[in-house]
Amino acid sequence: MPATQIIRLRPLLLVAALAVAGVGACSGQNPANAGMPQLAQPAAPAPELVGNLPDFTRLVEQVGPAVVSVQAEIGSKLQARRAQQQMPQDDEDDGSGDAQIPEFFRRFFGPGMTPMPGMPGMPGAPNARPRGTSLGTGFIISSDGYVLTNHHVVDGADTVRIKLSDRREFTAKVVGSDEQSDVALLKINATGLPVMRVGDSKLLKPGQWVVAIGSPFGLDHSVTAGIVSAVGRANPGADQRYVPFIQTDVAINKGNSGGPLLDTRGQVVGINSQIFSNSGGYMGVSFAIPIDVAMNAVKQLKATGKVTRGQLGVQIQPMDRDTAKALGLADASGALVARVEQGSPAERAGVLRQDVIRSVNGQQVYDASDLPPIIGAMAPGTKVTLDVIRDGKPRSLSATLNALDDNVAEAGNGRNAAPDKAPANAAGNALGILGKDLLPEQRARLGLQAGEGVLVAQVKGDAARNAGLQAGDVVLAVGRTDVGSVAALDAQLRAVGTGKPVMLLVQRGGGTRYMAINPAEG
Repeated sequence: MPATQIIRLRPLLLVAALAVAGVGACSGQNPANAGMPQLAQPAAPAPELVGNLPDFTRLVEQVGPAVVSVQAEIGSKLQARRAQQQMPQDDEDDGSGDAQIPEFFRRFFGPGMTPMPGMPGMPGAPNARPRGTSLGTGFIISSDGYVLTNHHVVDGADTVRIKLSDRREFTAKVVGSDEQSDVALLKINATGLPVMRVGDSKLLKPGQWVVAIGSPFGLDHSVTAGIVSAVGRANPGADQRYVPFIQTDVAINKGNSGGPLLDTRGQVVGINSQIFSNSGGYMGVSFAIPIDVAMNAVKQLKATGKVTRGQLGVQIQPMDRDTAKALGLADASGALVARVEQGSPAERAGVLRQDVIRSVNGQQVYDASDLPPIIGAMAPGTKVTLDVIRDGKPRSLSATLNALDDNVAEAGNGRNAAPDKAPANAAGNALGILGKDLLPEQRARLGLQAGEGVLVAQVKGDAARNAGLQAGDVVLAVGRTDVGSVAALDAQLRAVGTGKPVMLLVQRGGGTRYMAINPAEG
């Protein structure tokens, strides 16, 4: 409102006050109070004008005491690595002169936090923390002092301190920590502690209300709320393919890591872990680890100090419309097998490349990202039934899982092999793929066996180029048929027939995946 309008209102307020005073004098009030405005007598509480809104006060009062702050002092080398992890990396210049900063997943801890004048714990403020301190949140899961938080909060810590809601502080022991699930189990020497009730994350549905309690930017016991946006989300920004994340729109920021995600019953259903951001702050997309996954890790960490997972022994990739069409399938549901590891449970069960895994023990596999969490949640030695589609026909296979080998490569990662600049044979196939026979030393460098693979020297055909085939790729097979020479590649492509979709098994940088090439779309 402009200042002139405010000034004009003042005389009106004065007149109203005098009128009230006059009424009081005429009513026989104490002459000493003459000329004074009379205060309104307290009335009954005003009714709520907006109803049916969620009120989380009772929930916070009951569960808040079980939420703790976690402070981990870390070494200088790990501090530098964490700071590097938090900094956004510029993409290549797009020609406009401005490098584009991509959206990416962020794990939040202390180093790299922007100082804010006067904020508790910041440089120059009272009780300032030393540099190299990781800040996070945790919650108590047993009255005798077991605390759950994120692996990345305490990773590499020299000392871990826990501060309770009653302001008591303890030095915590790291019982065990698992990078894949991003779960860490801590223990403090205390008894009779308030405990967080554990819920069932499998019952969560998109649209349900959830609440987070944590210490964003060191502000203890901050409460935020939102809804479940999705469940079973894969994480494209971190190597956590065994976690089916809960996506929410709950505000999560630095320091919230490791804190509880609660349902409206006050039960913990997840551990807040990451956000998706291109600015470093909350942008409406947050991710939590399902409590079912976390408690499975806790059980193993208590017993052995480490977490083991089942392994099938396949490299898989997502299905899409072109892949489904090339395989003669009506839809793109399932996980496409791009490689079967030698001696693996999958090989012993009879799984073949180009099989499409649709379910495990009756649990549907809608996308390739669904399979690793299903298999990883099972213990080594578990027997499973795989429902697959092969050559358009369903079949069931039985496999016994072994222990996960963390060194198994992921499909599709890494760079291309360096293309050979020597002249290639003229393309003898309709897809315009110019191949070149690999030399023995090239195969050894690429980890291939004798007579395995054909180097792509140049891609002239539009269909193959549009499908993503690049110079430097190595074609291992056409469909399920291995190729080890240019002549074999050309012969297989001619045998497929002109105009039909073709499935090429391609190795790129150690990863293996199928590419569906449809000549009609060239």
